[in-house]
Amino acid sequence: MKIAVLSGGVGGARFLRGLVEVVDPRDITIIGNVGDDREVLGQRVSPDLDSILYTLTGIADDERGWGRADETWRALATVAELGGESWFRLGDRDLGLHLVRTQMLREGATLSEVTERLAHALGLQATLLPATDDPLRTFLETPAGTLAFQTWFVAHGHRDEVDEVHYVGSPDAAPAPGVLDALRDAEVIVIAPSNPYVSIGPILAVSEIREALKTRRVPCVAVSPLVGGRAVKGPADRMLARMAGGTSPSHVASCYAGLIDVLVIDELDAPAEPVSGVGRTVVTETLMIDAAAARRLAAATVHASEALA
Repeated sequence: MKIAVLSGGVGGARFLRGLVEVVDPRDITIIGNVGDDREVLGQRVSPDLDSILYTLTGIADDERGWGRADETWRALATVAELGGESWFRLGDRDLGLHLVRTQMLREGATLSEVTERLAHALGLQATLLPATDDPLRTFLETPAGTLAFQTWFVAHGHRDEVDEVHYVGSPDAAPAPGVLDALRDAEVIVIAPSNPYVSIGPILAVSEIREALKTRRVPCVAVSPLVGGRAVKGPADRMLARMAGGTSPSHVASCYAGLIDVLVIDELDAPAEPVSGVGRTVVTETLMIDAAAARRLAAATVHASEALA
């Protein structure tokens, strides 16, 4: 079964770790968010792509929830000593990847070409594609002003409430090579359990990707990122409450109006009435407390799509 997955970073990566154990990873194409990308100390950082890459190749730091395992921080300590920008934490091992990415980009490679090389070097079996090779960045309107995503999320600890999200560069952004083919060739499209606004939103802001989902001929299944109406980690629940008006399954589904056929939700969110805006709701345990739980959720998601085929 060929599967195309739209995914953000940490939550999406954990889901994908289960999916590659349920489906042959060579049949999975992951379309990753690049709205979080930022230049740090002259280096191009792609946090969501890297979270997926590290997680699926077994080198992610699961305890910290981001970055690489067995990390050291000597370079960053020197940066801090010299008064440089140190609030965005780059470990030494992580920095090595960014050095290679930045050099390749400066030599004229595209982000998708760089990502393919990095994935091959680390032994990733699934295909990992950036949503676009073009500049596309997420900015948020908050009471503190307009903030770039990493400034809001990392420097401000995502404490500022969000009134609106902008995807700067989206009108001119084209899908990266292979993205539309993956969506057209897929037997099922999955939206991973990621923040609808800042993880999946930037992917859907690429108009041809959104149109491909609108005109799909195969099932599209979204997995809610909420458990009991709350985000497991991060601000998704606060953003939904403020911008969608609530954190029910219907509010989650409203973020994907016209784009999904099935919404997978947690048992704690089981609705008393049908979820509006979606043809079918699957209720299961979605909290990925370990690898086995991630496999069960992935299996339930795939089964949900097969029931519609």
